[in-house]
Amino acid sequence: MSNVTILHNPRCSKSRQTLELLTNAQHSPEVVEYLKTPLTGEQLTELKNKLGLSSFIEMMRVKEPEFKEAGLSKSDSTEQQLQDAMVNFPKLMERPIVITSKAARIGRPPESVLELF
Repeated sequence: MSNVTILHNPRCSKSRQTLELLTNAQHSPEVVEYLKTPLTGEQLTELKNKLGLSSFIEMMRVKEPEFKEAGLSKSDSTEQQLQDAMVNFPKLMERPIVITSKAARIGRPPESVLELF
């Protein structure tokens, strides 16, 4: 298993840029296409903690149609509702996310993931 994992969407330019940045920096990340292999609720909780976030909303793409479709609100949704929505609609998770054994970073901008190394 790799020491570095990227939750990747190959259709996303920021995700492709982040993967290229990692590769150019001599990291060989395990690539997980999270739209094909969605994270479980438990994995999302672990990821939120590694990111150092206080709420799932901080790792969500709130402008996606699925956010509204799931009946979510930035201010009124519970953590369980937000987590369930990301399990059911993986597209709602911000991307890319790079994970190491100790921490994780959202690759926006892509260079921010270099703080992990």
